[in-house]
Amino acid sequence: MSCAACASRVESGLSTLPGVSQASVNFGTERATVQFDPQRVSATELIQRVEERGYGVATSNVAIPVQGMECASCVSKIERALKAVPGVLSASVSLGTGRASVDYLPGVASVSDLRTAVESVGYRALEVAEEELVDREEEARKREIRLLRWKFAVSAVLSASVLWGSMEGLSSLAPAWLRNFYVLWILTTPIQFFAGWQFYRGAWAAARHKATDMNTLIAVGTSAAYLYSVGATLFPDFFRKGGVEPRVYFDTAAVIITLILMGRMFEAIAKGRTSQAIKKLLGLRAKTARIVRDGSELDIPVDEIQVGDLVVVRPGEKVPVDGVLREGWSSIDESMLTGESLPVEKGSGDEVIGATLNKTGRFTFEARKVGKETALAQIIKLVEDAQGSKAPIQRLADKIAGVFVPVVIGIALVTFFVWLGFGPTPAFNFALLNFVAVLIIACPCALGLATPTAIMVGTGRGSESGILIKGGESLEMASKVQTVIFDKTGTLTKGKPEVTDLVTAHGFSAEEVLRLAGSAERGSEHPLGEAIIEKAKEREVLLADPETFVAVPGHGVRATVEGRSILLGNAKMMEEEDIDTAGLLHAVEIQTEKGRTPMFLAVDGVLAGLLAVADTLKESTPATVQQLQAMGLEVVMLTGDHHRSAQAIGNEAGIVRVLAEVLPEDKTREVMKLQGEGKRVAMVGDGINDAPALAQADIGIAIGTGTDVAIEASDVTLMTGDPMGVVNAIRLSHRTLRTIRQNLFWAFAYNTAGIPIAAGILYPFFGTLLNPMFASLAMAFSSVSVLLNSLRLRRFQPV
Repeated sequence: MSCAACASRVESGLSTLPGVSQASVNFGTERATVQFDPQRVSATELIQRVEERGYGVATSNVAIPVQGMECASCVSKIERALKAVPGVLSASVSLGTGRASVDYLPGVASVSDLRTAVESVGYRALEVAEEELVDREEEARKREIRLLRWKFAVSAVLSASVLWGSMEGLSSLAPAWLRNFYVLWILTTPIQFFAGWQFYRGAWAAARHKATDMNTLIAVGTSAAYLYSVGATLFPDFFRKGGVEPRVYFDTAAVIITLILMGRMFEAIAKGRTSQAIKKLLGLRAKTARIVRDGSELDIPVDEIQVGDLVVVRPGEKVPVDGVLREGWSSIDESMLTGESLPVEKGSGDEVIGATLNKTGRFTFEARKVGKETALAQIIKLVEDAQGSKAPIQRLADKIAGVFVPVVIGIALVTFFVWLGFGPTPAFNFALLNFVAVLIIACPCALGLATPTAIMVGTGRGSESGILIKGGESLEMASKVQTVIFDKTGTLTKGKPEVTDLVTAHGFSAEEVLRLAGSAERGSEHPLGEAIIEKAKEREVLLADPETFVAVPGHGVRATVEGRSILLGNAKMMEEEDIDTAGLLHAVEIQTEKGRTPMFLAVDGVLAGLLAVADTLKESTPATVQQLQAMGLEVVMLTGDHHRSAQAIGNEAGIVRVLAEVLPEDKTREVMKLQGEGKRVAMVGDGINDAPALAQADIGIAIGTGTDVAIEASDVTLMTGDPMGVVNAIRLSHRTLRTIRQNLFWAFAYNTAGIPIAAGILYPFFGTLLNPMFASLAMAFSSVSVLLNSLRLRRFQPV
């Protein structure tokens, strides 16, 4: 594809196939994303349709060694299994060589999928060195850049000579032989038909399908200048008889092709830089793993790990797949996923994520997710989908690109005949030059690159910062949000209670209150009890084991610690046990107003103190709310808590609008109410009960530390539990959309201003015409400028 018109033509061709519900072709990423019914249309038919439009599809072939085949029925069985894999175009198995040769779409199927298919029917597929899709694309792009550099170098040397022998002012300094029309013709021909052959090939492919594209404009424009010059060289007397001194424009044709090749070369280099995020993510994966089988350890390729395998990870090694730690402990650097620089302590029962780095201890974990199910594989898929998607803002550009080239050719023809009929002498020369200038200056490339390149860089930069955005539509909608709803627990707060205050009575010390309360709760599994024990550990208070322990549902616990009778519970429990709490009623009132849960401690029938427990705000919550409000957004907190405690948390966070006592099933209704007020709503949550509300909101933002269900329902996933990620996601969307608008503005403005100037609109007023060579330079750099503007997004820094 050479321009947005190509992408539009492929897209329309795919969309008309029976069974295709949606097709989107992205010129920037050179990918087609198709949703189709495999019962009605096959991948092979999709490829045929693309080829019918004059374009190719990148496919791969792999030869897989297979063990265990004995007869022709084995061959047939393996072939059927391979052909059933989505993305496989053909499969041929040879009994003689013991190999299966498979043609497949690398973006849909992988070598790992093919090996799994072979093994699923009872045979052993030996290891194949699988080249990564991105590596193949990178190599193809490098080959393209090398070829363009070679063509540009050849044409630059030749066109410099042609220009020296042709240009007024310079030609007088050139040797006489270089000013000869035949020499100029000989020097220009390799440029026209070697360096410029790709334009003829593209134009012919489009013409065969009754279409036009950017190649058509270049081929027609340069051919007109070249052929006119050949005529002037071979038949000069014909021109002289008409009263026109023969002139050649070999320099115009040569320099135009040279400059456009230079632009294509810079464009290819810049396009390669836009996909850096995927390459970085793929580079994070471990290549091998050490597993425990039959009591011994052995190293195997990561692709061969199965769910349930016990995997050993030593210090300095990468965790190969996702799983649960079973033996040992360690500090793991998860910055590649979360962006958090501090390592995370892991012990038995904790989850570990593939591609994270083991910093200290040796441990063994059980593999839970392998292959395409791992967190990293899902992230790569999400980023690839996002980079291949289109934003709604691109639709106008697509519509214009679809009719752009025929309109430009029409304008060029009108320009030619107007100058031929009304232009000064020699009218034909003026008509020809302006005709070529109009064709060359037009650039649908910039229109096609404006949106996808910005989305590629923006979503890629987001993934590096721990912000995963599902696609262009989500990116655009995030920039239009007016109200942000936060679910309280686990989103604004830490999601687990902790002791915030400790008040003593009747001569008991704070350490003694904490020691006795923590010792009493050692037999409890209640979250409030765990908070007290955690606080005791934090303060390095030694706890004793209770001699007796009884949980009193809805009230608290009764225990015996070191021979002393301990009561730990609410006011109702103290009242029933005739414990006087009057001395701490004021403290209770203060803690309740702050939204905290007070727990009384009585020792041997005497009130010893009060422990206040609460689910506290995350450190960055107040700053997050402040930043969002500074951006002009309304912030709302949603919680099932009582109004009084909810408002206390809201006040602490700086949130004015608090929706309290909202049941999980009513969260969606609250989102709809705000939407009913005419607001575009973002919902931020992390739990399973948040998933419907995330799906209902205009933009759903899932905290990545939450559940897979919430992440699946969301449009944006934050890989950390830090709510400041919401600010960064919205900032990134604003920056990306601003870049897209800048790109589209300059692409439209360039063509709107450039085409009339190339047609000669300034000539009657200023006597000025646009030289086609300058037109080609402007056209080449219009697309490069769009790419460079998009690459500025790589400088985005999260708060």
